[in-house]
Amino acid sequence: MWRKRAVVWLIICITVISLLIGRLVQVQLVSTENFTNHNINLLEASVVQRSQQMVIDNGRGGFLDRNGESLVHRKIPVLILFPFLKNMEWDSEQVADIINVPVESIIYRVKQAEDPFAYGDPNPLKLTDAQMEQINALKIPGVFAVERKYSLNEYPAEQLIGITGQNTVELQKRYPEKDLLEQTVIGLTGLEKSFDEFLLPDGNSKLIYHVDAKGGPLFGIDVKYVEPANPFYPVNIKTTIDKDIQEMAENLVDQYQISKGGLVLLDLETNSVLAMVSRPTINKEKPFEDASSGLKNMMISEQIVGSVFKTVVAGAAIDYELDNPTQMYDCSKKINGQPDLVYDHGMLNFTDSFARSCNNTFGTIAKELKEIDPNILEEYANKLSLVGSVGWNGDIYHFSNFRQLQEEQKGRVFLSEDAKNDKNFVALTGIGQHEVRATPLAVANMMGTIAKGGVRESVRVVSEVEYKNGNSLLPFEKQALPGESISPYTAMKLQKLLREVVVNENGTGRWFQELPYEVAGKSGTAETGIFKEEKQLHNKWFAGYFPYDNPRYALVTVNLGVYGDEGGVNGLFADMVKNVYNLDHNEPLSKR
Repeated sequence: MWRKRAVVWLIICITVISLLIGRLVQVQLVSTENFTNHNINLLEASVVQRSQQMVIDNGRGGFLDRNGESLVHRKIPVLILFPFLKNMEWDSEQVADIINVPVESIIYRVKQAEDPFAYGDPNPLKLTDAQMEQINALKIPGVFAVERKYSLNEYPAEQLIGITGQNTVELQKRYPEKDLLEQTVIGLTGLEKSFDEFLLPDGNSKLIYHVDAKGGPLFGIDVKYVEPANPFYPVNIKTTIDKDIQEMAENLVDQYQISKGGLVLLDLETNSVLAMVSRPTINKEKPFEDASSGLKNMMISEQIVGSVFKTVVAGAAIDYELDNPTQMYDCSKKINGQPDLVYDHGMLNFTDSFARSCNNTFGTIAKELKEIDPNILEEYANKLSLVGSVGWNGDIYHFSNFRQLQEEQKGRVFLSEDAKNDKNFVALTGIGQHEVRATPLAVANMMGTIAKGGVRESVRVVSEVEYKNGNSLLPFEKQALPGESISPYTAMKLQKLLREVVVNENGTGRWFQELPYEVAGKSGTAETGIFKEEKQLHNKWFAGYFPYDNPRYALVTVNLGVYGDEGGVNGLFADMVKNVYNLDHNEPLSKR
């Protein structure tokens, strides 16, 4: 009997030992980098457990403006101190003397620290080159002066660039084949999301000090500097944004108290975004809380455009010979034939109707175009690049149909065939109401298309992806938009109409006659159908290009959801033109 029991116990012991050995093999040899379903990297975990680490650079790529200046990160020379200093004698007085701070402050911070830290964090003390050299010359273990990369809480063009965060589910969904840590930061919106795979870290740069269970030195008191082996990464995304112009534009938008809206400025030579401002700003604490958190980029979102759409109607009218200069329209009436008590302009011809933005004229012409062909308004909206995606897209590497602006909306003219064939709906469409929608970016591109004589191009917000050393990894060349465009003749006629808006003594853009650059453009005041305190809210627009004779820029300013008697954007547009002129001529920026 006892033999049988002994055999059973022996089998149990062998089984348990085998299981333990198997588990040990799994932990030590097999699953060292992907332990359990959570893919825990045991090697890195063990290093973290027996070391003190200070990350100098998290390894994620960054964003540059068109001149190569960093937009979302800053490298700051800082003093790094390790907590083991509290257990040893070191020359704290000399370090304090070099950086001009009380020695008691340094000693106190070290005593309180459990992990390595940059002195002064979260607002670190910025060292000079001379201070860095003096500190490192002391060769005190655990005391280092290094350049550390900091992510900025506030950065320009925040909706365009987007935000990052940790999202394990999305990380696995995007990169099931990649060996990435659960803590890997990914792009959640904007360009951070569009270019996320380029920006993923190849490892981080850090200072490491190995310790025992009590925090004492494990291999002496040497601190090692570790960085990724690949010298080409992380890459940088070189945007087309000009940081100086962007910051100036953001300041102006805020000065004019635009709480919802913004502006877009295009460089027409390269058809690239120089500045893009969207308001409201992002609520960094709760970005996904609600629609008012500021996460949505208003400049690539569909908006009601109002009379700006008359530019499309005018283009079609020119080609279908409905721009007869002798034809007169009753601009003392609304499109429904009722007297217009607000805009009583009397009898106007086609050109003056455009300059003064007469609704009855363009409602009438829209209905005449419908009788010729119900598809004409949609065709010309496409020809003028007002609807459809205008952001750069194409095939690159293993990306098919890569879009720089993944969140860009496409706009529209009609939603249904019934509306397209209903004369009342068509008349409303002719003045940019009813179902007409377009993004401010597309409106800017329409102005650029006209300014360039009918040349349709995609809009770039990124010019290239650069290696860490500055060499080009992937350029984004200028790109024609597919599809038919207006003729150079039609573009020329539209150019004159847009200029008439400014030079006409009664034109809706007459406020811009004295600007240093000659402007051509179109205003718009769109009814939103939304009421607040029994008053309807409107979208206020001015879209144009400049200089008129040699176009270099297209500019759109828009204030969304404001009362009809306030919130105009003429001042914002004018100040942008003045400041762009001053920057071009190396003169001080004008003050509002």
